Amino acid sequence: MPDITIRPVSTDEFRTAVDWAAKEGWNPGLDDLAPFHGTDPDGFIMGFLGDMPVSSISVVKYPDRFGFLGFYIVHPDHRGTGLGIETWNAGMAYLEGCTVGLDGVVQQQENYKKSGFVLAGRNVRHTGRATPLDANDVSLDIRTVGTDDLAAAGDFDAKHFPVRRDAFIRTWLTPGEGGNRMSLIAIRDGEIAGSATVRACRAGYKIGPLFADDNKTAAALFDAIVAGLPEGADVSLDTPEDNAAAVDIAHRAGLEPVFETARMYRGTDPGLPLDRIYGVTTFELG
Repeated sequence: MPDITIRPVSTDEFRTAVDWAAKEGWNPGLDDLAPFHGTDPDGFIMGFLGDMPVSSISVVKYPDRFGFLGFYIVHPDHRGTGLGIETWNAGMAYLEGCTVGLDGVVQQQENYKKSGFVLAGRNVRHTGRATPLDANDVSLDIRTVGTDDLAAAGDFDAKHFPVRRDAFIRTWLTPGEGGNRMSLIAIRDGEIAGSATVRACRAGYKIGPLFADDNKTAAALFDAIVAGLPEGADVSLDTPEDNAAAVDIAHRAGLEPVFETARMYRGTDPGLPLDRIYGVTTFELG
């Protein structure tokens, strides 16, 4: 087996892995890297043969001993050489002592089980040109997230994720340097009842998260997001398969299932409130 150097890398170095992800058909967002890497700079790892990058993995360590794994890629020229498992082992060592989540391709589910991961459910990506749901709800005030909303938005996000992730969500809910993200909140009786972010990707747009207290709020946020996109744009929504109402929103909007992942955990399943999760934030960071 060739000698490999495995180490955390900078944002600029990890752009190579994002390009690999694009070639795999994962369609990363145009401004994903800054909020991703900024969440845990030590959690973005690559393997090198000499100066040549050959493998990658992200192992983001959140507070309270929770981590999420993504970007597990070996360059096609080096698959089957054992470099991938070395990179995997380095990533898992970084998350030692944490409950770890991942959204992996279903075909790799058995391999993940060998590393102690247990299936919690499936997420299905629905994609297409979205048709409005005509889901206006006069009880809601839907507006763009502002600086003064970030603390409350962080509290709302924490109801739908295993731990607080303030460092990530404060950046994710803002437009970013390229202005390629837009985030909305739905207010009812002075309280946040739903939140949604849409981001421009290499092809079309992805909505995530889409969190809401009920189906009407989720549908109204979906319509508000779609109304702000260029006409005819392709939209993707990653729905938990076990949330039938979320899948119904995707179907009624004319989106078609194109891809699915296996949500798995090593450690304690956090038991997320899937009935309020209409769109997963990202397959890379949870």
